[in-house]
Amino acid sequence: MQPTKETLRSAIVNCLKNIYDPEIPVNIYDLGLIYNIAIDDEFNVKVLMTMTAPDCPEAEYMFQEVRQMIGYIQGIKGVDVELTFDPPWSPDCLTDEVKLELGML
Repeated sequence: MQPTKETLRSAIVNCLKNIYDPEIPVNIYDLGLIYNIAIDDEFNVKVLMTMTAPDCPEAEYMFQEVRQMIGYIQGIKGVDVELTFDPPWSPDCLTDEVKLELGML
């Protein structure tokens, strides 16, 4: 049975919640590094993401991990990961749960 966009999106989010920023012990989804997940009609995925800083030394590694991990999800045809700094990441991007965990609330 062919997956739906909704089930694939859920699987992608779960996948992203298992990828952690190497400098902050928080997954990249809850850290607010993922700005958008788009799935087209052929089940190609485009992820728009950012880094906590423009000069992040782990950026290439994180892109490869995101691309690779999403690519393992059954039903996904292709994965494109795009970097943006517009808007720039800030602590406001953190989920409330992470802010509480980090003592920011």
